[in-house]
This record gives sequence, structure tokens and C-alpha cells, in this order.
Amino acid sequence: MMRLVKHGLMYGNLIEVSSPAMVARYNRALEHMTGRTTSLQEFHIDISGFSPEIGDELGDPQYLNPNGCNRQFILLSVTQKTAPLLNASFSTSRSILRRYIDENEEQLFALTIRDAVVGELVNTIFAVTSPADLVNYRNIQVEADTVGGHVEAGDELGDRIEQFMSDPDAWWDDVLIAEMIELAKHTGDIIRTPISLKSQRFEPGNFYTAHFGGFYVFRDVRETACIASRKLDVVVDLPVKHVMTTSDRHDVAAFLTRNGLIEPIIDAKGAQAKSILKQKLDFIVIDTAADNEENLSNVSRRNLRSLKRKYHRKLPPEYHAINDVLQRLDTRGGLEWPTPDNPAYFYLMRSRDHRDKHLVNMLLAELTPLDFRQLFICHKDEFYGHYQSWSEAKKSYAAQFLADEYMVDKVGTREELFGPEPNMSEDHVDFGFGRNMGPWGAIPRHDDDDDDDDEDDDD
Repeated sequence: MMRLVKHGLMYGNLIEVSSPAMVARYNRALEHMTGRTTSLQEFHIDISGFSPEIGDELGDPQYLNPNGCNRQFILLSVTQKTAPLLNASFSTSRSILRRYIDENEEQLFALTIRDAVVGELVNTIFAVTSPADLVNYRNIQVEADTVGGHVEAGDELGDRIEQFMSDPDAWWDDVLIAEMIELAKHTGDIIRTPISLKSQRFEPGNFYTAHFGGFYVFRDVRETACIASRKLDVVVDLPVKHVMTTSDRHDVAAFLTRNGLIEPIIDAKGAQAKSILKQKLDFIVIDTAADNEENLSNVSRRNLRSLKRKYHRKLPPEYHAINDVLQRLDTRGGLEWPTPDNPAYFYLMRSRDHRDKHLVNMLLAELTPLDFRQLFICHKDEFYGHYQSWSEAKKSYAAQFLADEYMVDKVGTREELFGPEPNMSEDHVDFGFGRNMGPWGAIPRHDDDDDDDDEDDDD
């Protein structure tokens, strides 16, 4: 995996903690949260304050994420908001943390000057023991304070100031005045520099979780569903209309289509469909060549054509199915759209432009593992899992390709493959009067800043 680290494809964008003051501050916060400390003098942290180096030292990669839910966090600086979230059990956790930091940035900036801010994403479940628990994953509340309790003390001081200002006899209350003075020594001037943090609640909506080998929960769609990455060992009665696995190709395709979640790449507005499909073919050729111990260093376009001829009979069904679609597009012949049984089916699809675009592309990436680029962009944990089983030749090629062709223009590549980022105002509500229209005119909408769900921030 060090090859990925050196290319910036793993553990990238983490925040370095190396000054003695910040290390000491982190240790105070870590002990406050977990009862443990680190002996490391420098390390890196993600948006939640998790450090992979400390995880290795403690032998516990979940030291800030016990039981895989109710994620705890340590904020040393608001600059952590640009970092990825490692070992994420839920696809929504990073977005919630990012939005919380954005909406409280001024207060968090003032607080982290004097102390570390610690907190937790609190939800209604404290352990995931059954898939049924996942459906109850709702109403995430973010609670935070400094290690020294500055926010709580600020709230107490605010209450006493209000009492002092509203009670005409408060001037003679020596106890109240003494309490205000002591609290002010701890909090500073909360009139000029308020230190209160909003206790905010978030609704996760549709999401992916790493529990049970991978599980997609779609409950904010017309037909609710749960899609497991593998067959579940237990039969559970879930409160959704459909329960399926990624191997149920027809059921998954029908669900995504009926709910308007996917579209064919060749029908997508502005998509360079032929170019995208040709690149997918190249990735499949590389996979086959690597399996046959081919030297893949410095592979050119001419080399790829030679490899296609050399391994034509060994190429998997996905290659021939996608190639057949391309040939029909080139000859303008009648294209009979493939069914889900066709190995090319999910390779020809991408998410439509909606709020769950990243989630759907994540599912499609899992269904099309031979496209290692989409797998890396949309589902990094799945990419890392596949990567470990690849030959050295494919590992080297994939790492070099992603570093040279993707990392130099991540935004442009994502837009080419998946279209522009979703505009939340595109979501429509139709009450029978037309798109986003009510009986008295247009329905006002409040857009959420969901661009932070982009998993590409993990780079």
C-alpha cells in the first residue's frame, strides 16, 4: 500500500500535528475522550482528529469510533475541515462534520486558539448488531465543547448575566457577582467574543455503511430498499419495500431505474460516451494482461492495441459486451439496449443529477470493479480491498495512471465521467401544479451544501 501513499492516493490531505504544544493539546483531548494517550511526537489527523499512526500505536483503528457508530472527534483547528474521514463506518459522517465546522467556524476558530474541541456524532443507536439497527440510524446530533468546558462555562455565565440584568436586586447579590467573576476568568469576555456552539441535528437520509460487509440504505426514495454487498448470514425483516444484494442484478437495476436514480452514459447530456467506454475497455485489457504477467511499464496507446489482439480470447465477457455497444454506436446500427444480464449493463450507467449522486455512483462502482478509476473515485475502501489482491504489475499501472491522469485534474475528470456536481435546486416536488409549484406559486427552497460528500476529498 506504500505505493499508493507515495503517489498521494492514500492518506492524502491529512493535517500534520508536530509542534509540542499541539501534540500536548491532542493528548489532553485524547485522554479526556478515551482515557489513553500517545507517545508519538508527530502524526497526522483527519477531519475527526483520527490519526492512522496513533491507531497503529494503540492497536485500535476505531479508537475514536467505538462500535462503529457515534463517531467522536477532536478538533485542533478548523483547517481539519478539508481533510478526509478515514475508517468511516457511514458515508454521511464526513458531510455532517464538514457542515458542522462550516456553520460554527467563527466560534470553533476562537475556541481552538485556547484549547482542543472534542465532541461526538450522537444518534439513537450505540451499537450495530443487526441490519435492522441501520434503518434506525436517524437524527444525528452533534455535541461539542472544549476539553476545559469553555462552552458549558460560557452558557452558565450567559445565564447568570441574564439573571443579573433582569433582576433589579442582583446588584446586591454578592454570590451571583462572585460566580460571574470566576466564570469570566475561565471564559473571557463572552459579550464581545461569544463562545456558544449550536447543538445541531442532521437527518442522514440515504447512506452507505461498512457494517455487515457493506450495506446501502435507500429510504428517502419512492420505493425504499436495502442493498447488501454480500449475502447476509441472517434473515431480517427490514421495514423497506425491497431487500436485495449486489448479485441480484435485475432487482438492483429495476430499483435504480424505477426511482430515477441512473441514466445511460450514452444518453447523458454533454457526456463523451465513446471516450468513456473506450477507457473502460482499456482498464479491462490491463486487468487481463496483468493476470497473464505482462510487463505494463510505459504502456502506450499502441501497446494497448497490441495487448487487445494478444489477449482477445482471454478478455472477460464485460470487455466484449462493452465493445459490442461501441461498435454499434460507431456504425450507427440498431442498438438493442442490454438487459441487466448483460455484463456491460452497469458499465454503461451513471447516476442522474440528484442529491444521492455520490451514493449511487458508489454503488455502481462496486458493481463494475474492473473500472479501477471509478472504483477509486467513488468507493475508496472497495478499491483498497481489490488493490491488495492485484498483481504487482496492475498495482503499479493503476497507481501510476491515477497519479498521472486523475490527480492532476480531479474536478475535470469527475465532471467528464459523472457530469456536473448536483445542484440541490434541481430536485423537484410536484403537488399537481408543476415542478416546484404550489397553489400560490413557486415553493421556496433552501439548498443544503452537500458538495462535501465528495469522497474524492480522501485523496
